[in-house]
Amino acid sequence: MTALICGSFAYDNIMVFQDRFKNHILPDKVHILNVCFLVPDMRREFGGTAGNIAYNLHLLEGEGKPMGTVGSDFAPYEEWMNRIGVSQDYITQIDDSYTAQAFITTDLDDNQITAFHPGAMNFAHTVKIPTNDGISLGLISPDGRDAMIQHAEQFSSGNIPFIFDPGQGLPMFDGNDLKTFIDQASYVTVNDYESQMMQERTSLSEGEIADRVQALIVTRGAEGSTVYSGGKKISIPVVAVDDLKDPTGCGDAYRAGLIYGIMNDMDWETTCRIASLLGAIKIQHHGTQNHTFSLAEFKDDFKKEFNREY
Repeated sequence: MTALICGSFAYDNIMVFQDRFKNHILPDKVHILNVCFLVPDMRREFGGTAGNIAYNLHLLEGEGKPMGTVGSDFAPYEEWMNRIGVSQDYITQIDDSYTAQAFITTDLDDNQITAFHPGAMNFAHTVKIPTNDGISLGLISPDGRDAMIQHAEQFSSGNIPFIFDPGQGLPMFDGNDLKTFIDQASYVTVNDYESQMMQERTSLSEGEIADRVQALIVTRGAEGSTVYSGGKKISIPVVAVDDLKDPTGCGDAYRAGLIYGIMNDMDWETTCRIASLLGAIKIQHHGTQNHTFSLAEFKDDFKKEFNREY
């Protein structure tokens, strides 16, 4: 089986301010805010939902192809993908745009100020789902608004099952939009905050959302995750870690585990345990694509963690 992963590619520029924002932002002067933060530490990471999910699926030796739009500055990311062997068959370059960029400044209290430039992501809707290329599973992750709507319609009309993963893009859609996505999708996955927002906007409970799809998967951070499928509620334990370094990209790692399990026709208990372990491995590394392992090592870790094989 081959999965098509629709979403963003981005450069994450991460900077550390060796002080606290509150020491430099005067509450009574926010209407004339003009501040400069010296950030001696900076790193640039490859990111974006499509890139991150494809990377994690590749580590599991799953067949996944990311689809998205990138800018004229994509060469370093392209070189990285060539080196690790992730497909670029469905990546489209927009010559007069930059690849999407996030500029994230974190202070010593772990507060963040982020500026995001969507760049080429704004043109994602110009690329169509290749419904005749043997794609057996799709995923809609955060991307341009029109792209998410059109790609969901194209998956649906092409009879290709897909996972709806709105993520940070969820606020772009009203209740009717979300109901349409849910009815088109085979699976829906959200975190607990996104689940609450989806319920409020659609006036549907988690159980009612689950009744419209094959499964609803809700991640709950340190509390693990929950699967609603076939009228059942399945609780999945979290994988505890000792060295928590960076939660960014853990959700994308989890989604890769979902894709892998669905593609291999695994039950939900196994699928979501794979996803949970993958997220735990990622959280112990800075950045979203800096962790690595062999499939044999992953299976060994899985057996040690859950006392079972898959």
